Amino acid sequence: MQEELLEPEELEALIKKFPKWAHQDGSLHQEFQFHDFAEAFGFMRKVAEIAEDLDHHPDWFNSWNRVSISISTHSAGGLTALDRKFVEKVESLEGF
Repeated sequence: MQEELLEPEELEALIKKFPKWAHQDGSLHQEFQFHDFAEAFGFMRKVAEIAEDLDHHPDWFNSWNRVSISISTHSAGGLTALDRKFVEKVESLEGF
């Protein structure tokens, strides 16, 4: 079963709710910056747990104290409710 793509107004509402996320190249994208590598790695560990729980994995990159995350539903060819759920769960992480 293929996921339904988010409607433009749903995407707009998501970005309004979480303005640090940008719609970029068909994905939702955010750059995170931390105090040091250990803090960045701790964040990545928490995001990995979210990804595993949702069975939905981001494209990401880490360089010392920075983590770049891009998420989309490749099988649907865009953004779906699964991407919205991923962003909401990442944003609910405490201490980051």
